[in-house]
Amino acid sequence: MNDDALLIIDVQVGNFLEPDPIYRGEELLTKIKSLITKARSAQKPIVYVQNNGGSGDPDEYGTPGWEIHPSIASIEGDIVVQKQTPDAFYETSLHNELKSRGIKRLIVAGLQTEYCIDTTCRRAFTLDYDVILVKDAHSTWNSKLLTAQKIIEHHNQVLGGWFVTLKEEKEIRF
Repeated sequence: MNDDALLIIDVQVGNFLEPDPIYRGEELLTKIKSLITKARSAQKPIVYVQNNGGSGDPDEYGTPGWEIHPSIASIEGDIVVQKQTPDAFYETSLHNELKSRGIKRLIVAGLQTEYCIDTTCRRAFTLDYDVILVKDAHSTWNSKLLTAQKIIEHHNQVLGGWFVTLKEEKEIRF
């Protein structure tokens, strides 16, 4: 398709730091690197969404933890959108950036499964995007009630079939 883009959400340095790194962080970075390689080879737009965390947050705006992870860093020509909420579309330039390029299909990966991934996928659906969630390329942390793996599985099940199409990283073609 000529109307697709890779959307990478909140893959920022602070989310990978000890003592509480994101679940399966290195595996996540490897899969996202593969997606970036595929998108670049097909000359597809890559959109990085960067959360502007508050004071003391791991992704506090302007701190080293706020930076996009260097192993998947953007290059000239990529789109970088900053956000303040779990919805990457809310009060950001994302929708206009995508519309101006004729993007109709989003391949989504990144962080955090139950917040920014879930909210952005649902919002993209309501904006009439065809959304593919890379089911093995998003992650989170353990909660008091569920392990990170269970949160990921739950959200894949809830989002899949209604709001998104689920695919594994190895299945993604641009």
